[in-house]
Amino acid sequence: MIADTPSAPYYAVIFTSLRTDGDQGYAEAAERMLELAREQPGFLGVESARGEDGLGITVSYWASEAAILAWKHHPEHSAIRERGRSTWYSACHTRVCKVERAYGFKAVK
Repeated sequence: MIADTPSAPYYAVIFTSLRTDGDQGYAEAAERMLELAREQPGFLGVESARGEDGLGITVSYWASEAAILAWKHHPEHSAIRERGRSTWYSACHTRVCKVERAYGFKAVK
C-alpha cells in the first residue's frame, strides 16, 4: 500500500535490511512495531517491501525530526531494534531524509 502523506515538507526514515534465515519471532515483532509506530505523535505512514533474497526496505514518514527521535528512543522500539541486530538482520542501514517535493498519480478506473 502506498502511504497517504501530506504535502511536503515532511521526513522519511529509510530502513534497508538483509534478513537472516528463519522467522525467530520476526513477523510478530514487525507487526507490533507497526502498531506501536501508528500510535506515535507525528507518524504519517509507512511503506515496506521484502524480496525473496532477504533484502527489505521500509520507509516510514514523519512530521518532524523530533517525532523521529522520539520513536528512535521509545523503549519498546529500542529493545526490538537490539533484537534485530542480534537475531534478525545480517546487515542494516537507516537513512533520514527531508522530503522537499512529492508527487504522483492514481489511475482513473
